[in-house]
Amino acid sequence: MIKVFIAGGTGWAGSALSKGVFKDNNMKLVGALSRKHNGEDLAKILDLDTKTIPIFDCIESAIEQTDFDVLVEYTKPNIAKKNIITALQNKKSVVVGTSGLTDSDYLEIEKTAVNFYTSVLAVGNFAITVVLLQKFSEMAAKYIPNFEIIDYAHEDKIDAPSGTARELAFRLSKVQQPTKHVTADQLVGEANSRGTNLNEVQVHSIRLPGHVIGIETIFGLKDEKLSIRHDSGSSADPYVKGALLAIEKVNTFKGLKRGLDSVMQF
Repeated sequence: MIKVFIAGGTGWAGSALSKGVFKDNNMKLVGALSRKHNGEDLAKILDLDTKTIPIFDCIESAIEQTDFDVLVEYTKPNIAKKNIITALQNKKSVVVGTSGLTDSDYLEIEKTAVNFYTSVLAVGNFAITVVLLQKFSEMAAKYIPNFEIIDYAHEDKIDAPSGTARELAFRLSKVQQPTKHVTADQLVGEANSRGTNLNEVQVHSIRLPGHVIGIETIFGLKDEKLSIRHDSGSSADPYVKGALLAIEKVNTFKGLKRGLDSVMQF
């Protein structure tokens, strides 16, 4: 029985995962983190038929008062890093679903995980279809040296690029860095219109009503192009199955792994 604590357990994605963990016969939901609902009962908020599941406002209090094996981090990037490192220092395994953490953040997180001999599985997007998009994009990047990423989201998503886009750029750069046909110093006009450069990959973030979460990799060769795109609906359900798999697999290694496919078999 894996004892699971969810930071952000009352949020959009976190509440769906909380219900998923509660229903899983191999897991036990033991607590949640939420400043807004500090001191309340998660079971009552989510209408779960069980005894009280406590909610805390900080990770230190949660660790002091609750015994858990895995922290699932689903809060905001400005507090996620602290939560993750504190959990690792207390020998907890961590699954990261929070968007917006940078490569430098993950370098520090990886160092902490190694030093305390525990594990972190960082997943930019838990949807299985996104895992497939990442794999297909890596396959294409082996043969097409010209590609860029478009990151779609709703108008009030505060982090840009998204964690999904960051992870995808990181992974594609490991396959090969795309060709620079016009370098930054050769550009004429508004350089920002070319998006941001992540691991030498151009990433463009769109934030508009009508979008939920979407990611697209665009490849180009002379007289041909390829677009690989994923779009999410309004429900958080697609992320639950992948997150449960991440919780099951996070203790199968030590250190840091990025991407749900790193613990899957293809």
